[in-house]
Amino acid sequence: MNLKRRAVVGVAFAAALVTATAGCNSSEPASSGGSGTGNASAQIAVDLPRADSDFWNSYAKYIPQYAQESGINLMTPTNSQNDIAKLVANAQALTAQGAKAIVMAPQDTGAIASTLATLESKKIPVVSVDTRPDKGKVFMVVRADNRAYGQKACEFLGEKLGGKGKVVEFQGSLSSVNGRDRSEAFAECMKSKFPGITVFEEPTEWEGAKASAALQTRLAQHPDINGIYMQAGGVFLAPTLQLLKSKNLLVPPTDPKHIFIVSNDGIPQEFEAIRKGEIDATVSQPADLYAKYALFYAKAAVEGKTFTPGPTDHDSTIIDVGNGVLEDQLPAPLVTKDNVDDASLWGNQIGK
Repeated sequence: MNLKRRAVVGVAFAAALVTATAGCNSSEPASSGGSGTGNASAQIAVDLPRADSDFWNSYAKYIPQYAQESGINLMTPTNSQNDIAKLVANAQALTAQGAKAIVMAPQDTGAIASTLATLESKKIPVVSVDTRPDKGKVFMVVRADNRAYGQKACEFLGEKLGGKGKVVEFQGSLSSVNGRDRSEAFAECMKSKFPGITVFEEPTEWEGAKASAALQTRLAQHPDINGIYMQAGGVFLAPTLQLLKSKNLLVPPTDPKHIFIVSNDGIPQEFEAIRKGEIDATVSQPADLYAKYALFYAKAAVEGKTFTPGPTDHDSTIIDVGNGVLEDQLPAPLVTKDNVDDASLWGNQIGK
């Protein structure tokens, strides 16, 4: 992300609605279909995936803001609380209430297929945010390159540790494509680039308590651990810092006891921890752009527009992930002490 892109993002968003109808040019993915007039009263629904994550709570704050800016008739958002059964029930209720498109972020990407099939049969397009369903048809996936998350985390830690040491990895749920992508990329990078680093893989199901318990056990067994990769700062940051503080291990990077920590999310709390020297880096998931472009594609779907792979006008690339599913991969920069105060980062704007 950079300041220039932020300055024009509002214009780019509006322009995308126009160009989606007008056709394509060399700098944008092609689109076709629909008259572009749409239905201003069409109800668009959003299911929030959970309320126990600072990242997803930030995303939730952006939804009504961008819905209002783009003239979307937004239904009252539901929250599936990290429960696939609740997501299924919410989708059924929203359909019954007249939703013409649904934005969701299924945390279990393997268990949503039948619901997607039902929605497709009812001609209700779905936009999947942050996660990509393992099976089933969606109109668009709005996501960042999660393999790049694992790669960036590996390279950062590998360089900081000089290629030697012990790292605890808090893996997200492996039933989620995000957890798998980050874990696989991190493992492959460590094996090929930093074979001198031992990685302790700790499945957490995206639960902070499980991560903290795993770290407690590993520190007791290996007091010389000198690195941590947290795949979701929104749920792992607070319990991790609390545990390290209780063991007098929350020390500045200049202290030999410092444990280098890289995270994923880009929430304000991570930025503050970077400034304090408590953690060292995070990959900023674009919570603001997730909300903005999820709603953009939901509206485009209702209006009958379609898209093809290629670069967009908002610094991303639409790719074909197979089975007729497209994914708009939004930028997700690495944030360290060198750029943590960049005003263009959403983590420095939320709540202001």
